[in-house]
This record gives sequence, structure tokens and C-alpha cells, in this order.
Amino acid sequence: MSVIIVGGGMAGATLALALSTLSQGKISVTLVEGSSPHEAAHPGFDSRAIALAAGTCQQLARIGVWSALKPFATPITDIHVSDRGHLGQVELCREDYHLPALGNVIELHAAGKVLFQRLHQAPGVTLRCPEKVVNLTRSAQQVSVTLESGQTLDAQTLVIASGSRSALATQAGFVWQRDDYHQVAIIANVSTSMPHNGRAYERFTQYGPIALLPMSENRLSLVWCVSASTSEQLLVADNALFLQQLQREFGWRLGQFTEVGQRESYPLSLHQAQSLITHRSVVIGNAAQSLHPIAGQGFNLGLRDVMSLAESLAEAYSQQQDIGHFSVLNRYQQRRAQDRATTISITDGLVRLFANDNLPLIIGRNLGLLAMERVTGLKHHLASRTLGWVKR
Repeated sequence: MSVIIVGGGMAGATLALALSTLSQGKISVTLVEGSSPHEAAHPGFDSRAIALAAGTCQQLARIGVWSALKPFATPITDIHVSDRGHLGQVELCREDYHLPALGNVIELHAAGKVLFQRLHQAPGVTLRCPEKVVNLTRSAQQVSVTLESGQTLDAQTLVIASGSRSALATQAGFVWQRDDYHQVAIIANVSTSMPHNGRAYERFTQYGPIALLPMSENRLSLVWCVSASTSEQLLVADNALFLQQLQREFGWRLGQFTEVGQRESYPLSLHQAQSLITHRSVVIGNAAQSLHPIAGQGFNLGLRDVMSLAESLAEAYSQQQDIGHFSVLNRYQQRRAQDRATTISITDGLVRLFANDNLPLIIGRNLGLLAMERVTGLKHHLASRTLGWVKR
């Protein structure tokens, strides 16, 4: 039995390692990736950082990956959520959940190098990198892809992890629903005069949320969501003016913003596949869904997809089932339906709630934040999803 994974970003690389571990190398996995993780331009392992929830780190530990990633990660000790100009705020602390960290922040470029080192040693995994797929054909019994080099690969299952604008996924019959948020995320690393002490921040402003994730060397990874017109102004502003405007919106909880690195941006939308499967094919990662970064749920949801798919295929293999059969892939899709729908709904609802200047909504959301800080059950519900303690 064999699987072809197209796309070696975080989702595709992690799936290959999970399949290798859970099947003990018995499922043959070919990973096709167009760029080396050592290239600065690799789209899956660029200069951004991501927050891995505690539950995500636990799943990565199951497949032997977390121990290799941990030296490059910065623990999140606390999470502070606030609404600019209003009283509502919530704070989550690791001590409340008896955890060494609520999550960890890792730079994607460092993660890519670690994962590909593991892939070179993983039983049953073959890397085709750099290589690209130029054509796809499917029969009743198998799926075949033709590579740019002219070689054809056959497998029972094709997993597409090549991003939200995957031409291969379109060829495989996947269809997406897209809702534009009319916002742009500005990404940069910043430094402050006060130490972050492992605290992460989510600050809601009238223009959109500001997220700051703790990194090494007292740096923070900034995700600042603004309108398209505002983003154009912020991207061309000199460093002093950019930091001045960030200071005004975020405040002084970290003292003064002192430095900002290279700024990048990308438009924000909710992009979700209407079905996760077609004939002998599955989409994962951003090819399955791309979420607004407001709650940091995108990769953590994707990792739950990855682990569930790896478990489903490994279980089918152990029971001598065809791992690309509709019944196997549909079980995986049904298994993921509730978590996926809930996470997408919560994230989308937060965007619409906190990007609205309607006075009753402002009052309501701040009452909600105040209640969440004081009512243990409400706070624990928020924490469970933030920590990735979600049934999958």
C-alpha cells in the first residue's frame, strides 16, 4: 500500500512522518515538494512564526517530532486577550492548567529544516525534492501522478498539501468556498524595551486584531490585521513611523517598541474545501482550509487533520483494507466534520464580532470577556480550544 503526498510544508511533511511512525514504515510514502526547505523562498517554511498549542505539541511528541523541534521553540507561559479602549480582558496562565507551557512558538524556517532531516531518515518515506507534479490520472484501483522529470508514480491514495491555490487540487475535483474579510495581515518580528517573559498577546482594535507571540532573544512575532488601504500605508512607512502607530494601537504593556524587521503582508479570507475528499484523493493543510489568524487555530486545526488522517490510513492498512477506498477516506472526513465546522465557525465569528464598531456589539463582547475572566467554566472552554484539547 502506498501514499503520494504533494506539498512538503508543515502539513505534508508532518503527515509523511506520522504515516511512517504509525505504520512502522509499512505504508510506502512518497513526498513530492517543489522547493528545498533550505531555500529562503520555500513557501511552506518562510520567515513567519506559528504558535503550536499544547495539544499539538503532544501529538507531535507521539510521532517523535517534538523532541527535535523543542530546542527551536519559545514556550508561551501566559496569553493576554484585551479589547482596545474597553475594560474586557482575559488572561490564561500555564499554572492554572498544570502545564509547562500553554503552547510554543516556532519559526517556520527552523521547523522545515528539522522536519526534512527527520524525513530523510524515516522508514518507508521517499523524498522527491525539488520536483513538481504536472499531471494526474485516476482509475478505479489507483491514482497516478506524472512528475516534471517525466516519471510516473502510482499509489492507492493521493494527499494534496500544496496550499490554498493548488492547481492539482482543482484538477482532482476539489471546490472551495471563499469569504473575503477585506483585511490584510502584516507580518514582522519586533522587539520591545521590556522582556515578554513568554507572554502572548491578542489585542482587538477598531482596525483589526494585533497578535504578538513570544520568540527567542526577546523578539515577538507580530501579526497585525488591518484594512487594505491601511496596510499600504504601514508597509511603506519608515520603521519609526510604523512602530509609533503600532505603539498607539497596542499600548505600553511591553514598554516601548524598539525595532521592527522586514514587513510582509497577505490578504485574509476564509477559504474552505466543500469536501475533504474526492476519488482516491484528500486535501489537508491550507488546501483544506485557510483561517483568519485571529485565534491562532489554522495550523493546529490542520495538525488535527493530519494526525486523524494518518491514524485512519494506518488503521485501514492494519485491517488489510484499500487505504484509498471511498469508505476509508469518507470515515476520515466524517471523523473530522465536527471539529472542523466548530473551529471554522468560532474563528469566523470572532472576526465578525471584533471587527465591528456597532455599539451593542462592543458592549456585548466586552461583557463576554469580563464574564469569561470571572466564570471558570467559560474560561476553561476557551482554554480547551486554545490548548488544542479538542476531540478529533
